[in-house]
Amino acid sequence: MDSPAHEVEYEQMLLSRHTFLNKGGGRRKDGVLERSAYILLSRIRVQGPMSIGELSEAFGLDASTLNRQTAAAMRAGLVERIPDPDGGMARKFRLTDKGGRLLDEEREGIVHALGRVMADWSDEDIAAFASYLKRFNTGIERIGGRPWPRP
Repeated sequence: MDSPAHEVEYEQMLLSRHTFLNKGGGRRKDGVLERSAYILLSRIRVQGPMSIGELSEAFGLDASTLNRQTAAAMRAGLVERIPDPDGGMARKFRLTDKGGRLLDEEREGIVHALGRVMADWSDEDIAAFASYLKRFNTGIERIGGRPWPRP
C-alpha cells in the first residue's frame, strides 16, 4: 500500500505537467510572459532590485542562465539595470513600468484560470489549500536553503 507521501508525489507530478496555465513556449494560452520571466519579475518585485549574483543564489541557477534570462527581459523592456541603491559595485535589475504592468496582467490571468479550476470550491477550501501549498513550499525552501520572500 502506498503511503500518503506517495500520493503527494503523484499529485505533485500531475500538477507540474498540467498545461492549463502553460501552453507552447512556456507561456499561458493567453499569457503575456514566459514562465521564466514571470518568476524572475515576481522575485524582483517582492525583494527589490537584485544583481546577477543575488538572482543566481536566490534561484540556485548559474550566472550564465541568469544572464540569458535578464538579457531577454531587458530586450523586452521588462527590467532595467541600475547602480546598486546601497552603493555596492554590482549593478542591479529592477522592474520597469512595462515589466510591472505585464507582471500584473499575467498574475491576473493566472488567478482567473485558477478561479475557473476552483469554481466549485468554498472560500474556506481555497484558503486551506493555499495554506497547505505555502507550508509545502516553505518546507522545500527550508531544505534547499533558499527561502522565497513573501509579500
